[in-house]
Amino acid sequence: MQFSLYTGLRAKELAALRISDVYDTEGAVRTQFTLSKSQTKGSRARTVFINKQLTQQFAAYSKWRHCSDSNAPLFRSQKVGHFSANTMCQLFINIFHASGLQSASSHSGRRTFITRLANKGVGVRVLAALAGHSSIAVAQLYIDVNDAKLANAVELL
Repeated sequence: MQFSLYTGLRAKELAALRISDVYDTEGAVRTQFTLSKSQTKGSRARTVFINKQLTQQFAAYSKWRHCSDSNAPLFRSQKVGHFSANTMCQLFINIFHASGLQSASSHSGRRTFITRLANKGVGVRVLAALAGHSSIAVAQLYIDVNDAKLANAVELL
């Protein structure tokens, strides 16, 4: 869940991650990594940045996971292999449903990631690049608007 919220990755991209994507050869958490074309929706490689909060979570995850195979899936399925994109989507839905969030989906973390950054003033071009969108118009569709944001906007006048 945190990886989705702090990187904005799609379920397909999360499912395709390997240990070596997030950890270097010494086992330290990387500050950034590159998703290959085969790992992304649009078949375009892109860089993913890992912030300090997520770095701490992945340091703890490494101690819990105990995996020395750099090609192993970062997130193991019940069958000890990679999740499929569909199974990862279902996992998110099940977690959200169990938490009482009926309308949430595997894209909820992605939308939250983009909206939170937009609310902090990050420009739409940067948002599109971080999300792997080829168009800023697509990135703008992810930015949620609510009454509190509208009220805050008019107070800027």
